[in-house]
Amino acid sequence: MSENWSEEELRASVRAYVEMHRKESRGNAFTKKDYYEDLAKQFGRTVKSYEYRMQNISYVYSLQGRQWVSGLKPARNVGANVIQVLERLISEAEGQWLGASSEFGAIVEKLKKAPPKTPPPGSKKPSSSQTSVTQFARDPAVVAWVLAEAAGVCECCSNPAPFTREDGSPFLEVHHVLRLADGGEDTTNNAAALCPNCHRELHYGTEKRELAAKLRRKIPRLS
Repeated sequence: MSENWSEEELRASVRAYVEMHRKESRGNAFTKKDYYEDLAKQFGRTVKSYEYRMQNISYVYSLQGRQWVSGLKPARNVGANVIQVLERLISEAEGQWLGASSEFGAIVEKLKKAPPKTPPPGSKKPSSSQTSVTQFARDPAVVAWVLAEAAGVCECCSNPAPFTREDGSPFLEVHHVLRLADGGEDTTNNAAALCPNCHRELHYGTEKRELAAKLRRKIPRLS
């Protein structure tokens, strides 16, 4: 474990982060420094070291396309092995498994800085594995209503759907402004019809928070 952080210490850090994340999602007030100081008393590190570890956890959230706790900008300086542990502990703390995407994403980001000079061989027969994944039961009526309300126009950028399906219907994707994994409702008050570009930006863009706020201001039904 990086810097001799025990799994117990990482678990406590993740639980503190998840609690802050839930409070922020619900609009409840909290002080981040209180969490750092509590962890420092338990394990003997500096307050600053826990703040930075929280930024590592934010990085895992960002790799999953999730909102991270405000003020804890993702810090990429964390090994893939630690990312794997943090992802597992986040799933444990939240009681759900979102899939092991973070470690893969971190490796991709590292390779992008020094990509292979020749095409990599890849795998003609990729291996596979089966995992138990928590899936939320979405209401198809909500999706249908939101798409009908949008009438083929992205509710974020106001541009027409980029293409039509084989059945002639415009292609838009329904996005939960507050993710179901973060406690969001599967209702029309938390869903918007978006073009693929806006949808990806709301998950991975550097200004996704500002874009989400803009979307809430633009669409009256969003609570």
